[in-house]
Amino acid sequence: MRSAIIAILFLSFVGLPKEGWAQIRKIPAVVTDAFKYKYRNAESVEWKDKLTHYVVYFQMNNDRYEAGFKNDGTWISSQKDISEDDVPDAVEEGLSKSKYADWEIDSYYQLIYPDDHLEYRLLVRKSDLNKRDLIFASNGRLLKDKLTL
Repeated sequence: MRSAIIAILFLSFVGLPKEGWAQIRKIPAVVTDAFKYKYRNAESVEWKDKLTHYVVYFQMNNDRYEAGFKNDGTWISSQKDISEDDVPDAVEEGLSKSKYADWEIDSYYQLIYPDDHLEYRLLVRKSDLNKRDLIFASNGRLLKDKLTL
């Protein structure tokens, strides 16, 4: 009998819709208002609560974005999906001079910060287990290099 109850409880939790787990708390109006002001033409908006800040995924002008906002509505930064053609020559040159020059590039992103400076994030891989997240300044200098999954 006890195992039947445990099985029923397990199946009821497995069968719950994922939407029930998606949001811990309501996104504050100050945060959503700040987002609407900054990105007036955003479409397909999806919010994630990261407890210390909020992340919003959206599309604008056929581009995919991710933006971060503090709990008080202050914009932290944004990340835009870009193509290889959108990467500045200086960043491509910086990559070619790095130890990751022969690695395969999985994704390209442009990072946008409040002081209007841009950085470029490249996700590179040598194998399925050997992947790196590289951040380059606009001038091609490698700023960060971290292991990723």
